[in-house]
Amino acid sequence: MKIKFSARMQTHAGTPESMRRAGVRWSQRGTSSVELALVLPLFLFLVFGLIELSVALYDHAVLVNASREGARAGVVLRNPKLTTAEIQQVVLNYTNGSLITFGSAVTPVVTVTQSSPAVFPNPLKVKVDYTYTGLGLGRMISAVTDPLVLSAASTMINE
Repeated sequence: MKIKFSARMQTHAGTPESMRRAGVRWSQRGTSSVELALVLPLFLFLVFGLIELSVALYDHAVLVNASREGARAGVVLRNPKLTTAEIQQVVLNYTNGSLITFGSAVTPVVTVTQSSPAVFPNPLKVKVDYTYTGLGLGRMISAVTDPLVLSAASTMINE
């Protein structure tokens, strides 16, 4: 069975009324709302995931720089050399104003390994560990698995 279109229907082709007369259902109303409801959560998850990842990478870069600052302060040629507590304080001073913590009071754990005696060519190692809490996704991941611990280490030779 063939459907014949009259000349009158062809002039109004594409309008809902002409499509109804031709036997085509007009069921496109509301599809954009359904598509938005399906795509919006995925889009927001991706956007917030990118923000979380960016903050975590920034905090890791701060930890790398802090460990480097602490190691450099410990190996510089001076008399007397900095103590372990002083090197730890240099690292904590660097991280206090730089880490993005979102209001949580997590301080990094600083481990200093000095060789004895602290002279050339003995190494000094500074390791910094930080438990990342994050904005929202970091906390959700921490609830399912172990907390995300960012760490950085620097080793330098005493001067």
